Amino acid sequence: MSDPTVRCWLVERDFGARNIVTLVYATPDGSQYHRRERSSTALRTGSAVTAATDVPESDLESVDDAETRDRYATEVDRVREQYEPDDSI
Repeated sequence: MSDPTVRCWLVERDFGARNIVTLVYATPDGSQYHRRERSSTALRTGSAVTAATDVPESDLESVDDAETRDRYATEVDRVREQYEPDDSI
């Protein structure tokens, strides 16, 4: 049986060293997140970065910092207002 999933929304994108892009998706209340790393080449040639994605519950991590949790929740609200889940952003 597969893990249940949770709809998470893109809240952060960071362009780091060595052409690695870190994407952070968070739950609507900002209490949990999932981090993905992709190369900039994969972003150009692979599947699109979407506004939302379904993440297995077991892959989510807790957001312990209240300020970060609030920031993520605010960003989820903004993204949800502007984009459909499958929209590329």
